[in-house]
Amino acid sequence: MEWFTDLFTMQFLTALLSIVVIDLVLAGDNAIVIALAARNLPPHLQKKAIVWGTVGAVVVRSAMTIGVVWLLKIPGLLLVGGLALVWIAYKLLSAEDNGDEHGAGATSLVGAMKTIIIADAVMGVDNVLAVAGAAHGSFLLVVLGLLISIPIVVWGSSLVLKLMARFPVIIYIGSGVLAFTAVKMISHEPLVKAFFDQYPMALWAMYVVIVGGVLGGGYLAQKRHAARPESGETVTGH
Repeated sequence: MEWFTDLFTMQFLTALLSIVVIDLVLAGDNAIVIALAARNLPPHLQKKAIVWGTVGAVVVRSAMTIGVVWLLKIPGLLLVGGLALVWIAYKLLSAEDNGDEHGAGATSLVGAMKTIIIADAVMGVDNVLAVAGAAHGSFLLVVLGLLISIPIVVWGSSLVLKLMARFPVIIYIGSGVLAFTAVKMISHEPLVKAFFDQYPMALWAMYVVIVGGVLGGGYLAQKRHAARPESGETVTGH
């Protein structure tokens, strides 16, 4: 029962508090991607997507934390993850409500959950390193911190989803935040970090190009979807 008594030590409680704070700070990105992925679902499926998507993301992140030492040995991991998140941010913004179960804008429960878990796994690479450092090798601390943060992520996702329905511009803000997070991941990649440290203007230029490209590309894609004739609608010439 030694592990049980350790739960009440000041060192354990301080580390747990640190992890909860880290998880809550990072919960904003999670809430945004969950809300974006679930926004095309019928209302009765949105809550399920939020809850099960969050649970799936927590499981994936816990597994990543166990293998954090192995993950650190993979060259270019943050670079690849950042580029993948750029694509996810664009697809979530440009998503067409067309019933595609496998795209980022999926209108099925399984499709939305898949997007949530993949996006969180990509974003979680950088986050896991911070949590693992605060946990000092304790998997129990990581799991407890994630469990405590689950209700916050679920509540935050539901709130963002309601705001998106009322203020569509929030969809663009959410995708912009994800694109910003992607650039931050890329700039932290050890393979390129020295370059950006030496040339900070290049980093600012990348922020402008990637965030602007995601927002601009998503806007144009939505315009194309809106201009496309409805399925089954015949276009007559003059």
